Amino acid sequence: MNGGIVVFSESDQGAFELLTKGRELSKAFNTDLSALVVGKQGENLQPYFQHGAQKVLLVPNDGGNTLDADAYTHMLYEVAKEDGPDIVLIRSTRVGKELAGRVAQRLQAGCVTDALKLSAEGLDLVVERYAFGGNTIASEIIKTRKKVISVMAGALEAQTDPVQGNTETLTITFPPRQVELVERKKKETESVNIESAEALVCVGKGVSAKEDLTMVRDLCTTLKAELGCTRALSSDYHWISEDRMVGISGKKCKPKLHISIGVSGQIQHTVGIMGSKLIVAINKDKEAPIFKMADYGVVGDLYEVVPKLIQKIQSSGS
Repeated sequence: MNGGIVVFSESDQGAFELLTKGRELSKAFNTDLSALVVGKQGENLQPYFQHGAQKVLLVPNDGGNTLDADAYTHMLYEVAKEDGPDIVLIRSTRVGKELAGRVAQRLQAGCVTDALKLSAEGLDLVVERYAFGGNTIASEIIKTRKKVISVMAGALEAQTDPVQGNTETLTITFPPRQVELVERKKKETESVNIESAEALVCVGKGVSAKEDLTMVRDLCTTLKAELGCTRALSSDYHWISEDRMVGISGKKCKPKLHISIGVSGQIQHTVGIMGSKLIVAINKDKEAPIFKMADYGVVGDLYEVVPKLIQKIQSSGS
């Protein structure tokens, strides 16, 4: 394998995480490592070299026209086609997962999305990812020469290892737009990082109304904990920001204390809390799957248990 490795992410942090793993793979396969960067002409690119990029492939921004999925796909294809890099690593954001499939199709390459771990075994690139709804982890080897992989956010840790690299500015002619961008509105998000929280309280569909979240937030305040939720409360009910969604489609958290309230415990959610050191579950259904992974379980109505828990913690002075 000598075609090289290229990493691409919409964010600097995502690129740095991918570069850290890319360094390891480039050494194992004795190949080059580059980073594809968009719209940073005239900016400081030194952090990319500090994270191991031997080359920065710079695509100047096209003025006020924001690149869309079609344009990103075309750009990555132009970089990786023919004698370009054999391995394309993309951060597994919403856009990244879409790009991975599109680019792989254009390149006639094998593709794995939502990768958890990458490793070299001889000449093979082994990719680990969740399978069967998160019930197990599958190890897969892409047999095609070209390989496109999207890596889950947070699966890798960015570490510096400076090299002397160089920058190459690419001239890419983008095809005519198929969709006209009429307006762009910034999505309301919260400035929160629940992945680094030492205490986390997660709520599920056991909470009957949005107004009842006040009670749960009171518990969070008492414990100095962050609030998390299942997919339903975020994507379906829109009660809580997507920044707080925990699970296979959301954040992966490793708190010292995790309290699950009204969460059934389906694997799509629990893969996001498997790294918790201590798990406490509150659910009125004694057969709820969440109890199988909990260290402590309370079978009871959350509307009775949570207020008493808050009162007990406050009275103990904790």
